[in-house]
Amino acid sequence: MWVHASCSLQFDAAAPTPFLFMLRPRSGMQQWVAREQYTLRPSVPAVEYTDPFGNLCQRIVAPAGPFSIHTAADIQAADAADAMPGAPYVPAEQLPVETLPFLLPSRFCESDRFTEMAASLTQEQTPGWDQCQAIVNYIRQTLDYRPGTGQQIISAVEVNQRSMAVCRDMAHLGIALCRAISIPARMVVGYLQTLTPMDLHAWFEAYVGGRWYTFDPTQSNLDGARIAIAYGRDAADVAVYTQFGAPVELIGMQVSVEPLLHPPA
Repeated sequence: MWVHASCSLQFDAAAPTPFLFMLRPRSGMQQWVAREQYTLRPSVPAVEYTDPFGNLCQRIVAPAGPFSIHTAADIQAADAADAMPGAPYVPAEQLPVETLPFLLPSRFCESDRFTEMAASLTQEQTPGWDQCQAIVNYIRQTLDYRPGTGQQIISAVEVNQRSMAVCRDMAHLGIALCRAISIPARMVVGYLQTLTPMDLHAWFEAYVGGRWYTFDPTQSNLDGARIAIAYGRDAADVAVYTQFGAPVELIGMQVSVEPLLHPPA
């Protein structure tokens, strides 16, 4: 399906402030970016680079005072993410080199502290996709998804001690549990067409059956167009904006994903 996705951020800076943004989706598996808009007000020079995970990043210095950024894209995306029950586990020695960073503990996904728990949760499952789904089922059964309640980034260990969580927290726990049984897992930040309330969203992907598959503990199914903006080991790698120096106030944020009635010719 074709969708029009957009994100607008409004800031107020006390002084000129360096920013890193990660707001541009790139074409890849199950998504094709046909047209983009990227607007800075007031207009300032921007330098783009690609980070170690292939994400498109923009580097700017925002002026003092009000500053806004608006991004939009017309994208062809799958109506639903792929699922493949029974997709087999890939032994560590056979994994592609590029998946190895997503097999190790990271700042917010302390997989080395979940070895026994992950083994217990998945012991009756066929190694691979079915184990990942068992982990997702556990997260859904034990955590109440509460959008908008998680201002502070917490680690998977902390998430597992709570009764409610936001999408980012639930992804951290899923990632940590998958890595604990030697399945590479990575965080994804992007758009989900069916998300309510609408916002930027986070989920995780696990590498089984020779490719990455989507898992989302916050949703009862994988329906709806998903548009990935950034991939990383955890939330530290996929912040949509990072500012340095003087305090900056985020005045507003608007996110939209709408069907595109007239796709690009």
